[in-house]
Amino acid sequence: MKPGTNILLPRIHSLFSFLARKAGRDKSHFNILDRIVGSAPSPQTLLDIFEGEWFSRLPAPYDTLTAGGMDIFDDDRIRWFFDTIGPERVQAARALDLGPLEGAHSYMLEKYGAAEVVGVEANTRALLKCLIVKEILGMSRVRFLCGNCVEYLRSNSTPFDICIASGVLYHMRNPAELIALLSEQCRGHVYFWTNYYDEEIMSAHPDIPHRFAGSSSANHQGFAHTLYHQEYRETLNTKTFIGGVESSSNWMSKDDILRCLEYFQFEILRIDDQPDNALSPCISIAVQRAPS
Repeated sequence: MKPGTNILLPRIHSLFSFLARKAGRDKSHFNILDRIVGSAPSPQTLLDIFEGEWFSRLPAPYDTLTAGGMDIFDDDRIRWFFDTIGPERVQAARALDLGPLEGAHSYMLEKYGAAEVVGVEANTRALLKCLIVKEILGMSRVRFLCGNCVEYLRSNSTPFDICIASGVLYHMRNPAELIALLSEQCRGHVYFWTNYYDEEIMSAHPDIPHRFAGSSSANHQGFAHTLYHQEYRETLNTKTFIGGVESSSNWMSKDDILRCLEYFQFEILRIDDQPDNALSPCISIAVQRAPS
């Protein structure tokens, strides 16, 4: 060892440690002490892990807690679906909730008597919020899985009696594939709530936020249809992003959605079309898997 090296090495090490710490602070301003909770444990401390990121208000008796403002733990759309198929169909059912977001529809499935509920969520922040809600509400018959719902359906070997696909279809790159997979994996009833593309309606309402970049012809297992390309753009940079698993998705027209359901052996039981929705045209569809 050269003379003086034993003196220089500690100084060099200290300098590099300082620069590393400074670089870390400059990039993220992260300090683990900011993640330490000093108050007594409570449901609110759990919710505050994602403070400012919640969409939904929890059901009573937790509805006074600070979370979101949407009443989707008693969602009119899901009650509409249950009324359509008969609430008794939910009892003892094996149910699937695609993209559960914050667990509200999974909660409703359990509340109405489903024997088992599986929620599949690809957004890790949303998945953790689901687990928080499960803990607070004591949801004992619900499992939340972290992963892509399309990949899950491709590999699942145990069919479901009921499926909820609310706010999912228009976030797919290949929405027809999702419908085809649900036809294979659900032997009973499926609820869809989705936005759809309608050029006439959208062009007449320039305030409707949309990011469409053309269209293309598509074919899935013999079903020919048109896809309208939608890009998420700057919304990808927000913690509250609740879109698909890629930087863009493909929408379908209402007519193509209904044709696709029939093509893949679904019987349409009831429709609630809302073409004048403030954000974009949307539709609720209750379907039943036709006998093979």
